[in-house]
Amino acid sequence: MAAPLPICYLNGAYLPLAEARISPLDRGFLYGDGAYELMPVYRGRPFRLADHRARLARSLAELRMEDPLSAEQWRAIFATLIERNGGGEQYVYWQVTRGAEWGRNHAPLPDIERTIFAFCAPLPQTPPEALERGLVCVTAGDTRWARRDIKSVALLANVLLRQLAVDAGAAETILLERGELTEASSSAVHVVIGGELRTPRRTQRVLPGTTRTVIEHLAERVGVRHRSVGVTEAELRSADEVLLSAATREVVPVTRLDGRPVGRGMPGPVWRLLYNAMQDYKEELAKEPW
Repeated sequence: MAAPLPICYLNGAYLPLAEARISPLDRGFLYGDGAYELMPVYRGRPFRLADHRARLARSLAELRMEDPLSAEQWRAIFATLIERNGGGEQYVYWQVTRGAEWGRNHAPLPDIERTIFAFCAPLPQTPPEALERGLVCVTAGDTRWARRDIKSVALLANVLLRQLAVDAGAAETILLERGELTEASSSAVHVVIGGELRTPRRTQRVLPGTTRTVIEHLAERVGVRHRSVGVTEAELRSADEVLLSAATREVVPVTRLDGRPVGRGMPGPVWRLLYNAMQDYKEELAKEPW
């Protein structure tokens, strides 16, 4: 993973990331009491900013917090951060925690000043061999908390599940719960069955992915049928194609799952249509103001 870019934002100030400091009593540090977003930037232009900001506001509301900044304030922060970090291809990570109180307190929730933090890093590029040959993935039981629809900074379960993939020499861990697909440790999962793109229903069991929404929009553009529907473990394992989507991955094919080939064991035609549509869509947005 590439090192982050040098300038960050913290509570109203732009400063070197190496010099940023928060209180050890910050509730984000002590409890994971906060929410975050990660947004790709193409050619210096944030991708789907309104969607990312809306999801942050929703996550904060579920944590009984209001978004502390307006749309215009967030936009100004991102514009400055992206420019000071050189523009081009990068991503912005941003989070809001409940803030720091004097002591450690479970409840009642304190009315304190929020901690607002953002930094940038180079946008990861999918290796050409991953596009040519696809990814190797493993499956595991979904051991995360029940409110996965909240993009919380409390990600320990996701980290441990992703480590299972690392231990197996795989790229991602795809998660199953009560015989059904949920998502992956840091990606949405789509399956293709009979030419139809299927993604698990939007419930509290899955994150409302912004890239997932883009992929569904692009499916309509290129004439691929799609549905949000329950996907069983058997359907996952017998699917013609399995795809991952995420902000830093866009859309990538899975060609081996738990040591067995997915479909024909090579990237499939629906993935290729969606991948090409994604590249075209990025070019379109690059020409529009944000």
